[in-house]
Amino acid sequence: MPAPKIAIILGSTRPGRLGKGVADWVYGHARKRTDAEFEFIDLADQGLPLLDEPVPPIAGRYTEDHTKAWAAKIAAFDGYIFVTAEYNHSVPAALKNAIDFLYAEWNNKACGFVSYGSAGGTRAVEHLRLIAAELQMADVRAQVFLPYSRQFEGREFRPTENAAKALEPLFDQVIAWAGALKPVRDAPSTPE
Repeated sequence: MPAPKIAIILGSTRPGRLGKGVADWVYGHARKRTDAEFEFIDLADQGLPLLDEPVPPIAGRYTEDHTKAWAAKIAAFDGYIFVTAEYNHSVPAALKNAIDFLYAEWNNKACGFVSYGSAGGTRAVEHLRLIAAELQMADVRAQVFLPYSRQFEGREFRPTENAAKALEPLFDQVIAWAGALKPVRDAPSTPE
């Protein structure tokens, strides 16, 4: 079986965001692994407007070119690691919007989370776990959470040794579940 393809998706698009340093750190560690292919996706580079598709994504009838491009990009992966801030006890709007554009492209794939914020971003991840369940994604237990008070000095991301150690089980679980779900993704679909 070929190595699974895992996307590391940066979910904040805010100017001056702290997430870019976090995502670069995650991607840097991921690239040292040989058991999966990793690609970094910055939502700020995707050009997605506020959801503008007239038909719900579960129908798979995308009309906008930006949606079709986004769908093709996301469909190419076996799993995802979402790097998310916590905004007002929840998910950044740009990340929720990007997720909501699609449906089948997320199905039967693994996902994990690296979060940051005043409480380490844990409340955003709790919301993302509910969203993942609705999209038929398998979210893994391992999580990296980065509290501002311990991982940042001013606007500089300063990951601790423990944070780096927490990445490995996250990678391990996302890769394992991405592989385990491959037969489900490859099975012929049945009409609803």
